[in-house]
Amino acid sequence: MKNQVKRAEICILSIALMGVLLVGCGVNQQETQQTIAAETMAEVTEATLGATEETAQEEQRYEDNFAVDSKAAKEFAQKVQDVTVKKDLEGLAELTSFPVYVGLPGVSVVETKEDFLKLGAEKVFTEELVKSVEMADIENFQPSKAGFSISDGGTANINFGVVNGVLAITGINY
Repeated sequence: MKNQVKRAEICILSIALMGVLLVGCGVNQQETQQTIAAETMAEVTEATLGATEETAQEEQRYEDNFAVDSKAAKEFAQKVQDVTVKKDLEGLAELTSFPVYVGLPGVSVVETKEDFLKLGAEKVFTEELVKSVEMADIENFQPSKAGFSISDGGTANINFGVVNGVLAITGINY
């Protein structure tokens, strides 16, 4: 999303530069420059609208777990599944609210993203956790006060719910 906004800013600057060039161009070249400027403006508008729609989706706010619709719960769970299967610790950390419960021996609560990343992917992504999250049915989530659980029914799972109005991982059990 940030890349689209930056791209939009670059396009806007390009349009401004074209405007300066138009002032110095002759009448014959002015039509060509205006056509290019109009096409660029259309691209900027489209990119800006796309970025705005993404921002609106990302900024969806919820009062509690019961306010989360099934589509949003499934989409978030899909993101968790994707990073878990890839064993992408950075990606998992981005989806997590800190402090977070991590039920590893000798760990319990992890206070910061940095401390979480220090655990290492090989420690966090146990075979049991990866399998359980990968095989979980994410089609029919039912909200609870505790949130949602991504699991194949075993003890290993990743839980998420509403934290400060947005969905975030709240616990990892082994």
